[in-house]
Amino acid sequence: MEYIPRLKEKYFKEIVPTLEDQFQYKNIMQVPKIVKISINQGLGIALVDKKHIDNSIEELSLITGQKAVATKSKKDISNFKLRRGMPIGVRVTLRNNKMYEFLDRLISIAIPRIRDFRGINDKGFDGHGNYTLGIAEQIIFPEINIDKIMKIKGMDITFVTTAKTDKEAMALLKAFGIPFKNQKN
Repeated sequence: MEYIPRLKEKYFKEIVPTLEDQFQYKNIMQVPKIVKISINQGLGIALVDKKHIDNSIEELSLITGQKAVATKSKKDISNFKLRRGMPIGVRVTLRNNKMYEFLDRLISIAIPRIRDFRGINDKGFDGHGNYTLGIAEQIIFPEINIDKIMKIKGMDITFVTTAKTDKEAMALLKAFGIPFKNQKN
């Protein structure tokens, strides 16, 4: 028997019927779903010290369970001493089971560990049904050993969905359990 992540099962058994009723979809294929989760870390400090890139690749790979890759600059910017092709960030794109596993760990373990947490800001939608969430510290993830980190770094987590509107995307993400501020159920 094949392993199915908890949130993937929840999506098909609970979330799809709920969203179908809520938005009056005529076909199950119209129900929005999360296509991928992209995690990105911009590392301006890497211009001074190249070890930060390797360290961030290792940390992001631990957090996501998938190998992270360095992002390189696309153009020269002399004011920042930046040359084309220099590594300036780290990214990972998760799909399918790894995406659901990461989302589960994010919702149930990492987000509750955020200091002074009062809910996730609901202003990160882009108008096309995608949502970006900024996290200030990578130490909220239990995979990170606090004694081994070089520097506290933040990251952007983008949820790419098939939703046509932000309202549909918000309903989808709320159904998964993302705790938004100003929730009006």
